[in-house]
Amino acid sequence: MRLEVITPMAVCVDRPVRRIVAEGPDGCFGLLPGHIDFVSALVPGILLYETEDSAERFVAVNSGTLVKCGAEVRVAVRGAVEGDDLGALRARVEAEFRKHDEEERDARAALARLEAGMVRRFRDLGASLP
Repeated sequence: MRLEVITPMAVCVDRPVRRIVAEGPDGCFGLLPGHIDFVSALVPGILLYETEDSAERFVAVNSGTLVKCGAEVRVAVRGAVEGDDLGALRARVEAEFRKHDEEERDARAALARLEAGMVRRFRDLGASLP
């Protein structure tokens, strides 16, 4: 099988694999070569795959969709971080979450400033009318 994990910004994984284990809303499921075509929503969690040389790799994924069609498995998610050590992967994911939280906080602050400026302008406009 060929696994492709994509985010809006990049292709995170694109390689042949022996098996895949992922988590959907109803729990974990596995895919092996020859599995019937399959579509599932994914919940935030860990997607595990086994490479052709029997090494296990992990991808922390945000919610998304998995589609298996023939020998292709495509996973489209909002965010993904790949690694081969769960401890290191957890640290990377936590760092990414902190970074996204900071960016979100900055965006909310900028939006609040824009809204406050707009309210002031409307107030000034109302005060200048007879």
